[in-house]
Amino acid sequence: MAQLEEVKVSVRIKLAALWTTVMFCYIYGDYFELYVPNKAQGLIDGHNLLNSPIKIFAASVLLTIPALMISLSVLLKQNLNRILNIVFGLFYTALMLLIAFTSFEPWRIFYIFLALVESTLTLVIVWKAWSWPQAKS
Repeated sequence: MAQLEEVKVSVRIKLAALWTTVMFCYIYGDYFELYVPNKAQGLIDGHNLLNSPIKIFAASVLLTIPALMISLSVLLKQNLNRILNIVFGLFYTALMLLIAFTSFEPWRIFYIFLALVESTLTLVIVWKAWSWPQAKS
């Protein structure tokens, strides 16, 4: 049987792939939340979490950072890249764990699951950035 070629993937690409997966989980979580009873009606009549321009702006900033980290993980120089991946990875891990442990109700079990998956992914991001091999001088 022929051996498959093993290609070494750079840390930058691994980080970008992990942030991409995190973003897909965020998007799916927000999409599935639309199926929670009364959620869509709350969006229509304004009775929801994002019920002011400031809250919508804050949510936009909160979700723009992981989206930007996909590209920044490939484009930034190693030192800044490493720092941002560690800092934002830890921040989003803490945020998702907070969401997981405050979302206990039957209709939010999917949210708990996704928050735990997202937390695991962002911890892997932190670990990959932390253990990034140093360039040989």
